[in-house]
Amino acid sequence: MTTMRQRTDRNGLDAIETASRDEISALQLGRLKWSLRHAYDNVPHYKASFDAAGIHPDDLTDLSDLARFPFTQKADLRANYPFGMFAVPREQVVRIHASSGTTGKPTVVGYTRQDIDNWADLMARSIRAAGGKPGDIVHVSYGYGLFTGGLGAHYGAERLGCTVIPVSGGMTERQVQLIEDFGAEIIMVTPSYMLAIADEYKRQGLDPRKSPLRIGMHGAEPWTQAMRQEIEETFDMDALDVYGLSEVMGPGVAMECIETKDGLHLWEDHFYPEIVDPETGAVLPDGEMGELVFTSLTKEAFPIVRYRTRDLTRLLPGTARSMRRMEKVTGRSDDMLIVRGVNVFPSQIEEQILKDPRLSAHYVLELSRQGRLDAMTVVVEPRAGHPLGGDASADASRKLAENVKAFTGVNADVRLVAEDGIERSMGKAKRVLDLRDKG
Repeated sequence: MTTMRQRTDRNGLDAIETASRDEISALQLGRLKWSLRHAYDNVPHYKASFDAAGIHPDDLTDLSDLARFPFTQKADLRANYPFGMFAVPREQVVRIHASSGTTGKPTVVGYTRQDIDNWADLMARSIRAAGGKPGDIVHVSYGYGLFTGGLGAHYGAERLGCTVIPVSGGMTERQVQLIEDFGAEIIMVTPSYMLAIADEYKRQGLDPRKSPLRIGMHGAEPWTQAMRQEIEETFDMDALDVYGLSEVMGPGVAMECIETKDGLHLWEDHFYPEIVDPETGAVLPDGEMGELVFTSLTKEAFPIVRYRTRDLTRLLPGTARSMRRMEKVTGRSDDMLIVRGVNVFPSQIEEQILKDPRLSAHYVLELSRQGRLDAMTVVVEPRAGHPLGGDASADASRKLAENVKAFTGVNADVRLVAEDGIERSMGKAKRVLDLRDKG
């Protein structure tokens, strides 16, 4: 399987980006038939799961037939650790990435040389969609190593013809120095660490609005429109959402376009998306909120069939590109908190925090047990330049608690801490501290 490389206009868009829906669907059907057969013939797990479900790759004659095939879940990947899900001989795998493995064995993914080429093409397409162009200086603050973020961003930026600064995460003081000294125009980093970089700018007495940055590509964790506004106002740049996950490829599965910033266009020539009911698994029509599911269309080493991402979103028609959009992911079905019977997502709390100009986006939700009942405390810092104390602290705490109650239905305590009182993340932010089972 190869990517479509022909160009059709002076902006250098791939032909498929402006193709008709009929052309996209026809391409998807052909590639989906290949991918299902490739997985069935070469991955014992898929042969066993398809056979158990009484379904065969030849049974797919229409895109809607995919709903008859079984889901793949993270537990399946861990059960086949390390290389059991590979569809090519290990000798043909040129790179391996893996998850952190914080809840068990890591999930291991592999790439052939063609997979790496396709990934680089899609990340280059994503950077271009964000407003990047050949010759731009790209500052990569995603982590390198087994995490897909750093190398995925790096290869895509090089493929587009950019100058790459492979900084990785950490050493925040040095991040600021290199952005300024090298004149970085694009930064690729988690949104929470972008705010830590903003704090470092201010600590050094520098105005982040005067930085050379004009584009931020932020992903790897859910973030809200309020945080986007915070980043854009702080740096006077465009902050755009990039989406991906290692099990499907890595960053570059979907990207917001700078022309519209109205959701992430899915690169449907390589990934077939579905939205399903998180409880029943039933496929939902476009426009309805549910869990995002992906099937790869071109992956050689690690085909994935109906992978349940746990990310909550909905599918929308294309705007800046022909391919469909996914709404910004602001929560995951497995990040959902249940507090006294009420479902709460960290992003809902973040939205309420950022309504108050006195509060920053640095926060943690502490869950504890009061007798037999769950309790939640929102631990949050004041915004830089808004030191709180006395009546001001009491007022900010009271208003946040009222807003959280009105928006989520949950009674929450609020505890304000000093600036830098919340530990800064160099990658994905840790938003929840669950103390309920710790004595």
